[in-house]
Amino acid sequence: MKVTFLGTGTSHGIPVIGCHCDVCMSGNPRDKRYRSAIMVEENGSRIVVDTGYEFRLQMLREGVDNVDAVLYTHSHSDHLSGIDDLRVFSQKRNMTIYSNRPTLEYIEKHYSYAFDTHGFPGTPHLSAVELEPLKEVEIAGIRVMPLPVEHGRVTHMPIYGYRFGSFAYITDCTFIADEVYEALRGVETLAIGALRGRVHGAHFSFEEAHEAGRRIGARRIYFTHINHETCYDEIDSLYDDAWSAYDGLKLEVN
Repeated sequence: MKVTFLGTGTSHGIPVIGCHCDVCMSGNPRDKRYRSAIMVEENGSRIVVDTGYEFRLQMLREGVDNVDAVLYTHSHSDHLSGIDDLRVFSQKRNMTIYSNRPTLEYIEKHYSYAFDTHGFPGTPHLSAVELEPLKEVEIAGIRVMPLPVEHGRVTHMPIYGYRFGSFAYITDCTFIADEVYEALRGVETLAIGALRGRVHGAHFSFEEAHEAGRRIGARRIYFTHINHETCYDEIDSLYDDAWSAYDGLKLEVN
């Protein structure tokens, strides 16, 4: 199975508009971050997790000409707003999207035209399927387990991470329940949101994300959903078993 990091930045992206900090002005291409998303490929099938603002650019960069399904973590715009560009993959057949019920209800309400069977041919043609938490399913021939976690120390927004065999992807997280840690046993490679060094109200810090990865027992931890306070090289040197993901990074996992 191949995992591609389509984007690894937080909601602003990096560089941030109008910002002249060292990270935003960096000449290191790994300090340039689109909004966070991944692509999982196995046996000719291709699943995307989240379609943010740069979804079109991410697909062009990776040379993608077909997507079989899309998983959504939650309904925040930096994870969703590229949804209209699914139309190029859904003209001959409906594209099925998957998530928890609150996320799908938001999408069906705000992008109702994409679910209209008599809609304009220039729109996406989507079907929505709700996934049950911690119940493994097969999507386009790829085994997937939805992982319910919380986004926000005050709002406790329910979102999904996803496990694909020995790889798991969890972003925008501030709390992981014991039962989810149990479901993550055996994960060897973890991609986890880590916004910055300081504690944040809606995201893990580097230390919190690393602690979660150690509790899971992952051998390889990759930070994603990163803001512009810390450069790639600094993040990459924080731990011996954890590294900064970067846009375009490709991993081979089991």
